[in-house]
Amino acid sequence: MIRLLSLLLINALFSCDKENVSPTPVITDSTTMSPKKDTTYYWLALGDSYTIGQSVATTDRYPVQTAAILEKDTIHFAAPEIIAQTGWTTANLINRINSTPPTKNKYDIVSLLIGVNNQYQGLSQDQYRTEFTLLLNKAIAFANNKIDRVIVLSIPDYSVTPFATSSDTASIRAEIDAFNLINKQISMTAGVHYIDITSSTRMALTDASLIAFDGLHPSGKEYAKWAEWLAPIIKNALKN
Repeated sequence: MIRLLSLLLINALFSCDKENVSPTPVITDSTTMSPKKDTTYYWLALGDSYTIGQSVATTDRYPVQTAAILEKDTIHFAAPEIIAQTGWTTANLINRINSTPPTKNKYDIVSLLIGVNNQYQGLSQDQYRTEFTLLLNKAIAFANNKIDRVIVLSIPDYSVTPFATSSDTASIRAEIDAFNLINKQISMTAGVHYIDITSSTRMALTDASLIAFDGLHPSGKEYAKWAEWLAPIIKNALKN
């Protein structure tokens, strides 16, 4: 009897493994707990130009747009703390975190989007694998080791932008896919949320409104799509 109960317990534990989260509507169970309405939550956004929102207004950055959506649902976030800079590779982000740590030890939500400059600068995929793993581990630690509070976004595909017109766009696309395969595998192994926004960014090939005025980075309209996918994931994560 004891052996049977042990097997049932083990089976229950393994059946609760987190699955990969894709940018699809998240169904909310109204019978579960809700985020606290009288609490201020804190978000740490780690990344590069896509997180800092190069060439768009501050209000168009995807963490800021996401927080605005959640505010309408009376889920209040302080202004997201963004550690990101245009041109940063994984190594740059690691160095910045080590030299000037985030202002808080723990955050309610931590997002990570990094890697396009590793690809652009021709850095190795092995280096990316090692450094992305380190960054994800740091992100989990900043989220108080709550993996359901960590969200990784895939690398956008800039091959569809005017900036890349004179480049080998097929190679860029293939390399972006290769780097994304790495960050997805690492994210799924860790059990964090993973959002594939790459497919969405490729729609800019036929919709110029999804590209900022610099001809390279996403517009606020594109970032708004990411925010719509992030908001329900964050809302559900804050219930736990």
